[in-house]
Amino acid sequence: MSKEERPAGLTGMEKLIGLVLLALGIVAIYYTYMALPELGPTWLIFVALGALLLIVGLALLLARAE
Repeated sequence: MSKEERPAGLTGMEKLIGLVLLALGIVAIYYTYMALPELGPTWLIFVALGALLLIVGLALLLARAE
């Protein structure tokens, strides 16, 4: 029996969302770094959220469509 194929648009959209999340993670970490004195001790929360966006975006980009 053959496997069902995913629609091409769905795979393309998954890659696009991964790219957007990757860019958002980079921008979040950059702006957190630029605002370190104003953020005080809460900067770690923003870096962690930016890193989470980076990891999820990278996972979506590298995922293989089967």
